[in-house]
Amino acid sequence: MTATLSAPQSIASWLGEEAEDLLTYQAKLDKRLLHIPAPDSVERIFGNSDRPAQVLRSLQQLYSTGRLANTGYLSILPVDQGIEHSAAASFAPNPAYFDPENIVKLALEGGCNAVATTLGVLGMVSRKYAHRLPFIMKINHNELLTYPNQNDQILFANVEQAWNLGAVAVGATIYFGSEQSSRQIQEVSRAFAHAHELGMATILWCYLRNNAFKQDKDYHLAADLTGQANHLGVTIEADIIKQKLPQCNNGYGAVAKATGQKYGRTDERVYSELSTDHPIDLTRYQVLNCYAGRAGLINSGGASGKNDFAEAVRTAVINKRAGGCGLISGRKTFQRSFEEGVKLFHTIQDVYLSTEVTIA
Repeated sequence: MTATLSAPQSIASWLGEEAEDLLTYQAKLDKRLLHIPAPDSVERIFGNSDRPAQVLRSLQQLYSTGRLANTGYLSILPVDQGIEHSAAASFAPNPAYFDPENIVKLALEGGCNAVATTLGVLGMVSRKYAHRLPFIMKINHNELLTYPNQNDQILFANVEQAWNLGAVAVGATIYFGSEQSSRQIQEVSRAFAHAHELGMATILWCYLRNNAFKQDKDYHLAADLTGQANHLGVTIEADIIKQKLPQCNNGYGAVAKATGQKYGRTDERVYSELSTDHPIDLTRYQVLNCYAGRAGLINSGGASGKNDFAEAVRTAVINKRAGGCGLISGRKTFQRSFEEGVKLFHTIQDVYLSTEVTIA
């Protein structure tokens, strides 16, 4: 598929009043401290690591597929929402996606590097598509049928099943900060080690869950707390980190103030020297915690709404300029018509293909 670049002013038009700021801002933390995505990212970053040769091959396949092939950037379709948010809430807007094949078709036509979804979805279509599109099999989920609903990621599948159906990577979520996080960290660490043994890459959804993080703002989206979650994720050898775009900072201070108790540990220089309140600086701090970008940061696209195209472009610009390596977009793409979903993927990818959107 031939890549076509949007004109720079097209990207600017999606950004509206924020265009000049987001496209010209110079980050607080010097980009020379980071490992920036590039065509040689796999060899340059993982070539001297402990990853087996088969893992390097899987990572290279992931980075060499779709419209962003060989750029160092990733565009991924994730569809585990049938479990995480229920099939009804996820697929009622577009019932075609109750059929697993349409999920894979969207990723293919959308020019994605990979599709990330469940054992059931990939297993149903693996023989037809495993050689045409990299599979990322999500091994754990939070189901919402138990009453009362609870925040816990439990294993739905094992690593061998991912390998048997032809996946190049496994994905998992840890709810850092939750009561169950210690068990989840141990489970996912073992699973990632086994995935590397079998030659598959590893991708971790580094999410936060704790009611104490909801204060005057939702500090589940704080750069300092999500940054630490990222750092825990790369500690168990996640090759790629998925994280929500940060919207605030100093979650440590907010939790301590609200509870009247000491919480965690941080340093004032995080807020004065390593970041500011600018979204590019907040996201750069997330990248910094991914071993300074050695493990790629992909930000999530979020829920679908009225301004999906503008929001997706904004997130992609912030991620790219901060030093991240891509976007993982689900509900914004599959909860609309197939044609519109493909168009949205191409719009996102054009940000990463554009030479006018530079590293801040």
